[in-house]
Amino acid sequence: MRCKRRKLKSAVRIGDRYGLIIMSSHPEKCPDSINIDLNINRISRNIFIFCFTAALGFVLLDLFVNYYELTRFKIIHRFCNIAREDSFASWFGTTQTFMVALTLWLLFFLLNHAHQPRLKVWGWFLIAGLFTYIAVDDGIELHERLGSVFEIAFKPRPYLGLPLSWPSKLLQYFPSYPWQVLFAPFFGVMGLFASIFLWREFRLNSVKLLLILAMACFVIAVGLDFIEGLNKYHKWNIHTMILERYGLREYTVRHFSKSLEEFLEMSGITLFWTAFIQYFKFLPKNNIRFFIKANTHQKRSAELTV
Repeated sequence: MRCKRRKLKSAVRIGDRYGLIIMSSHPEKCPDSINIDLNINRISRNIFIFCFTAALGFVLLDLFVNYYELTRFKIIHRFCNIAREDSFASWFGTTQTFMVALTLWLLFFLLNHAHQPRLKVWGWFLIAGLFTYIAVDDGIELHERLGSVFEIAFKPRPYLGLPLSWPSKLLQYFPSYPWQVLFAPFFGVMGLFASIFLWREFRLNSVKLLLILAMACFVIAVGLDFIEGLNKYHKWNIHTMILERYGLREYTVRHFSKSLEEFLEMSGITLFWTAFIQYFKFLPKNNIRFFIKANTHQKRSAELTV
């Protein structure tokens, strides 16, 4: 059965088996096709509620199960400890970031086949690559490991009587974690690029607000990580100030600082994901049709409307 459709704006064949057709107006639904209508506002709202609730739940699990030890099993404590890399919260954060990366690769794929300007397409390619890297980094602790290698290779050794190289001088004067010296230029440049590019791409003020809040979450989280790496006698160490003022345990202050950092990172990723899903409303064509050919005589189609 053939389905009537309006004027076609662009059609792209992908290899010999697949084709993608993006239509400029809402077609009549085909009875022999899979038709899926997506409510972008509802999807983004549900994802935001679910992810934010999960992040808050991990904080509460850490507080009651791990810190207050509601169970005597230490294994359960470690499982709920939001500061550990092998905890449930860490797995959720890595998976969530990877899902954001997949969303971005889908956006890149659609914009590329919609014949958008190359600079725009490559901009989304870089954003997708950035979040893919962040997901991989979260999973294997890449920046911490490379930071340790950097520290071992260039740690100042004055007893050898050799002149200091410029990386050694950076390590000598930088007060916090070595990985921040190594990765600060990369994250600074990519963060600035992402902020400018996404600000120009997001058309609605509400989506721009999500961008601002997401960037603020990550800036504060990096700041907390910087403070965590300071010597406890450093004048910028807020942990020491809190300890002296309120008489708390050092573990308590450091742990809940880490808990806040992890919560802000998950919240930032949630805000980014919500904004990226909202961007589907700005696609140049609002109907996407995939044609899948099983053989030369048979063709199946699936239509996605956003």
